Amino acid sequence: MHASRLPAGIALAVAAAALAAAPAYGTETPATGTGRLKVHPGSAVPGAEVTVSTVACDADGTAEGDASSVGAGTFTLAPGTPPRNATGRFRVPPSAQPGTYEIVARCSKDGTEVAGDLVVTLTAAGERTHPRGSVKTGVGGALGPDPVQTAAGVAALAVAAAGGTWLLHRRVRGEGI
Repeated sequence: MHASRLPAGIALAVAAAALAAAPAYGTETPATGTGRLKVHPGSAVPGAEVTVSTVACDADGTAEGDASSVGAGTFTLAPGTPPRNATGRFRVPPSAQPGTYEIVARCSKDGTEVAGDLVVTLTAAGERTHPRGSVKTGVGGALGPDPVQTAAGVAALAVAAAGGTWLLHRRVRGEGI
């Protein structure tokens, strides 16, 4: 290998190793236990119901969930389907602010703790928002909030147009201004 290519090759190998070791975006976060807490949906709006599940609690399948980071408090995970799957639900409070929140569950039998992330957004996934209201440009609008100001503006434009027409007419006839 050529000596000038050696540092570039090492840098490429280090970058590839770092990417392989980094966790993928949007995955459940393993905590101190051997399992993960799956949060569904992973992205929710305030007021939405969220389901969490884990297989970390073995055959017992019960756990105490904690969603106080988002303001929802504690909830219970009970044995679900498939077997060994503890499942629980909580509602995202209407006052929840956008952001990423860690949801935690602790298995009743052995204290194993697992965690996952919930992303709170202001719009549901796939929902499009359309702008509403007016833009404050300082120019005004045809249907402004005050009909008297709108009428005064229309009258001022009419007077200006009539005056401009009169001045052009006098100039064409040679009468001067």
